[in-house]
Amino acid sequence: MKQTQYDWLYVIGTVCPETGQTFGMLSPYIDTEIMNTFLEQFSRQLAPDVHVVLIWDQAGFHTAGHLRLPGNISVLPLPPYSPELNPVENLWHYLRSNHWANREYEDYDALSEAACQGWQAVCLNPEIIKSVCRTPYLETRRIDS
Repeated sequence: MKQTQYDWLYVIGTVCPETGQTFGMLSPYIDTEIMNTFLEQFSRQLAPDVHVVLIWDQAGFHTAGHLRLPGNISVLPLPPYSPELNPVENLWHYLRSNHWANREYEDYDALSEAACQGWQAVCLNPEIIKSVCRTPYLETRRIDS
């Protein structure tokens, strides 16, 4: 007989489907304070002249009153039950399918290492991100006169 045990590890991330740039963070839990830390760190990574619009679902930690948005980040909330509109959802599906799902990890450190390896294999390759996270409704269209 084998005892089943679970550990949780959250991968929090952003993607730019146009450039293939990503930013991510690991956390053993997720709440508004973790999201504030993530937003602060992400904000610091942005060039001074860049303003980012994050497309987010309406999870409690995304909408809490004490969520602090840095001045260079805005949020566009998605309608309820519409994950297909969020480009990063394709990334989570891809990572689970190719790197994370249906595996057994010896301990929390092994789980964390697998998360990092999967992230690095996929998210450090802008061409993979542009392909996996492509969202036609966000693409700029040029209109010829």
